[in-house]
Amino acid sequence: MTTIAVTGHIDLTEDSIPLVRGALDELLKQYAGNGELVGVSCIAMGADTVFAEAVLAAGGRLIVVIPSRDYRQNIVEPDHAALFDRLVASAEEVLVLSHETAGRQAYEAANAVLVERADRLVAVWNGEPPTGRGGGTADTVLEAQAAGLVVDVVWPEGAARLRRRWWA
Repeated sequence: MTTIAVTGHIDLTEDSIPLVRGALDELLKQYAGNGELVGVSCIAMGADTVFAEAVLAAGGRLIVVIPSRDYRQNIVEPDHAALFDRLVASAEEVLVLSHETAGRQAYEAANAVLVERADRLVAVWNGEPPTGRGGGTADTVLEAQAAGLVVDVVWPEGAARLRRRWWA
């Protein structure tokens, strides 16, 4: 069995999503159909969701890590809610962390769970360094590398992030 966790940008452009999905499908192809693939994801919009869908399409099992008790109600955007709920329903295991509210501490704890549960990490990442706020993609990559995990960076040619970062 191979357990692969994901970290990645939530703000992928609409045109980037099929590019990232194709790259993830190619990466996961080696695990497809043997029943040995387990994907671990926080299923945030963007990279986490695209990865979770690719794992399920490859015949893998999904483990969902939800950073806080209020995450679904207060963080999941209305246009992402149906997909979020479908992925939760498709998961073999759903782990809701004990944090009451979403935020830096909850996200850092969720990322620690990803690294702890994984044999390797997929990072849908443009290579930008950490922002200093913690809990981001680059932070998780560094944490995984420090733990000795293999990190597969997925950033296909033409992939881009939205210019306006609504959470900043």
